[in-house]
Amino acid sequence: MIHVELQNACASPSLPSEQQFSHWATTATRRESAEIVIRVVDEEESAGLNRHYRGKTGPTNVLSFPFVDPPGMKMEILGDLLICAPVVEREAKEQGKSLQAHWAHMVVHGVLHLQGYDHIDEQEAVIMESEEIAIMNGLGFPNPYEEADS
Repeated sequence: MIHVELQNACASPSLPSEQQFSHWATTATRRESAEIVIRVVDEEESAGLNRHYRGKTGPTNVLSFPFVDPPGMKMEILGDLLICAPVVEREAKEQGKSLQAHWAHMVVHGVLHLQGYDHIDEQEAVIMESEEIAIMNGLGFPNPYEEADS
């Protein structure tokens, strides 16, 4: 069973329901049992953590923090996702995507990062993006990397 804990630290009228977050995260998880924390934050918290952990300025859409099992112990914790609501809302509008589809994509993208997927080099990006597209299609959403029709 996949357990998703939602922490809402940002007042945003566009937040999906806890059930939607859980469904998207569960669909993207390739383990039978795992715990995931999804924390929805404002730009200030996102920017602070982005600077601290990645050395980058400003807020970002999603940060992932994979859990590393202590030596000799196997735990069911997959990790934490931090999603910045104002950035997700702004990106959805700029990219001409539905807000729900973009929220789902950020959850799927982050959960894949928690499972070791990355997009640092082109070969890794192709693998990760194809997995994202397949999951998003399975959830009933379009390819998140195609330009939306204006």
